[in-house]
Amino acid sequence: MEFERKPPVKVGDVRKVRIENIGSGGDGIARIEGYVVFVPGVDVDEEVTVRITKVLRKYGFAEVV
Repeated sequence: MEFERKPPVKVGDVRKVRIENIGSGGDGIARIEGYVVFVPGVDVDEEVTVRITKVLRKYGFAEVV
């Protein structure tokens, strides 16, 4: 399923997420309402609180807070 609608987050949002996987670059991958968010410095199955740092059309980036 391609992510077509407006991203469900904006820069500065703080959310609790579960890391589902690790991407090829080593960042954790979480989803917020289907929207992919990359989070550095985490492990699979970790539950972390993150702050959204960058929002693109199909994916975004966050940091652990």
